[in-house]
Amino acid sequence: MQKYRVELIDIERKDELMSLYSSQIHYEERADIYGCCIKLLTNLKYVKERWEENFYPMSAHVRSHGRLVVVEEKDKPLTVYYDPLSKTTFLINVDYYGWIKSVALATAGDILEDEHGINSIHGACLDLGGRGICLIAPPGTGKTTHTYGLLRIPRVRILSDDWFFVRLSESEALAYGSEKNFYTPADVAQSWNEYRQLVENADFDPQGRAILDVRWIIGKGRVVPFATIRKLILLKRDAQDPRSLIDVDPAEALDFIERQDFCNPHLLVRDARKTSIRRSFFKELLERVEIHMVNAVAPPQATNEFIRKLCEGS
Repeated sequence: MQKYRVELIDIERKDELMSLYSSQIHYEERADIYGCCIKLLTNLKYVKERWEENFYPMSAHVRSHGRLVVVEEKDKPLTVYYDPLSKTTFLINVDYYGWIKSVALATAGDILEDEHGINSIHGACLDLGGRGICLIAPPGTGKTTHTYGLLRIPRVRILSDDWFFVRLSESEALAYGSEKNFYTPADVAQSWNEYRQLVENADFDPQGRAILDVRWIIGKGRVVPFATIRKLILLKRDAQDPRSLIDVDPAEALDFIERQDFCNPHLLVRDARKTSIRRSFFKELLERVEIHMVNAVAPPQATNEFIRKLCEGS
């Protein structure tokens, strides 16, 4: 799958692009992403429909804090522009909804990071007995697979399988979700048979993903809006490392996360100021929680059982 690169633009270029594409917009929808009103403007019906399934709606009377303009244009390459001043993103010929929803979350993250001191994590967050557990990993490491594997534990509840926001108080780190339903890959049923019925009834896109309401399988009460983070599990996949569990202290964990671009390929602004904000946030978070690093090279069932024991340990 082709990756996208974000090109930062100024307000004048944003106005030019808005004038160019405004006549093509057929749909306008607003999403409530942790209190941010993110407005979708698009000429693509399937994007509008997935957006409505994915996010909680925001009232049409609320002025938008950020905007996504998602359009198709013939004879143009895949292009992503972002104006940090107006918080406006243009996604041209981006046909993968996963990137669209991630840019929406990243736009809210950019607003919250700058204006409210609230940070975002591209990762999963679960709750086991009142203890929030985060799974953070570089793309392709198995984060989603292991999230759904842990959900097979009856006492586990889920906040998010992909992206959540964190507010640091004096003594605690509180995680908050923002998606109504999750954009889930079909292959979770290949690893965990419990989800086969959910997958068989889903409408998957060409990328093999669908917006799924996991409540139909795990129960409505097991999707929760927030959790207090107590454990943080980093995943890596390194066949050259024979260890399954790697001991890391907060400094080593921070180094790993930063070297992996904060385990978030969808960050819109990556300058020195933003890097400093993210480094300071993760440093403080890592000093407050129990940290583990797991090398996820074994088959999913074996690795997930290992992660499960870490989660259930006191």
